[in-house]
Amino acid sequence: MKLSQYRYHLPQELIALHPTENKDDARLMVLNRKEQTIEHKHIGDLKDYFEDGDVFVLNNTKVFPALLFGNKEKTDAEIVVTLLRELNKEDRLWDTLVDPARKIRTGNKLYFGKDSSLVAEVMDNTTSRGRILRFLYDGSYEDFRAKLLELGETPLPDHLQRLREIEPCDRTDYQTEYASVEGAVVAPAAGLHIGRMLKIRLEIKGIQFAEITLHAGMGNFRPIEVEDLSKHKIDSEEIILPTKAVNTINEAKEEGKRICAIGTTTLKALETSKHVAGVLTPTKEWTNTFIYPPFNFSIADALLTNFHLPQSTTMIMVSAFAGHELLMRAYKEAVEQKYRFLTYGDAMLII
Repeated sequence: MKLSQYRYHLPQELIALHPTENKDDARLMVLNRKEQTIEHKHIGDLKDYFEDGDVFVLNNTKVFPALLFGNKEKTDAEIVVTLLRELNKEDRLWDTLVDPARKIRTGNKLYFGKDSSLVAEVMDNTTSRGRILRFLYDGSYEDFRAKLLELGETPLPDHLQRLREIEPCDRTDYQTEYASVEGAVVAPAAGLHIGRMLKIRLEIKGIQFAEITLHAGMGNFRPIEVEDLSKHKIDSEEIILPTKAVNTINEAKEEGKRICAIGTTTLKALETSKHVAGVLTPTKEWTNTFIYPPFNFSIADALLTNFHLPQSTTMIMVSAFAGHELLMRAYKEAVEQKYRFLTYGDAMLII
């Protein structure tokens, strides 16, 4: 498959700027791979496609307020820093993205907060936009993390930041209701649809839930710049598959039950982690595997996802699961039917 095969026209007015007021009002497009059919439902109908004993796998990663707005020493130039990964707890070292990167050099100091209560020194350049920062903070580690939470903003995807301001409600809206393991800078968007009432209705139906972790990073939104998909490189992300979740999934598969991945991050975690003949093992590891067609899926039988940007890594991953022709037909129909797209948009179920 080539990158150019994933073009489609996305009208700006179809990009959802906020989630639906009631989660159950979100629409659900259902793709049946065997029958090659498309149905139009609502998220509350999700339970009708599963049976007692099937398993929904959730990514319980928690987004932290990783966006810091600061100023450069001397010039006072405005700088935006996205915290990606803590490298050293004791030395307060972080891997970050800095924008605009061209204004930043090793040794520069950056100041955050109205009273410049947080200071960072640029230690090294890691990529064209990446920088390693050392935060100069004399207090305890707990106080330091509290300061980051105080000053940080929700790291909304660029497509949302271009269309509107970051709002206080994003701290809760851009977070799944079951998020518990802090470490992501990107929310697992499909999981935003799994509200408390829907989860209860699914449990009444007999659906089991298994929680795993993949700390999603900004690489999910980095544009692909090569036509040959095999040459695209993605950032590494940490996967944690706990024993409890692994046992639930393996036992269900052994009994012939279906496994539904809630979101592309969950799908990536399940399919790129260590398993033999479709049997998962508990693990904590890193993955930089880019899933694109053709790909042999061993764990997931179904996928709940959102509608993604044209030519994005997430759209291409979904294509590997759904099939290119069916997915492109679905996206064309979604535009015609005015579905809501991207992070806060409607959902797609692929069975």
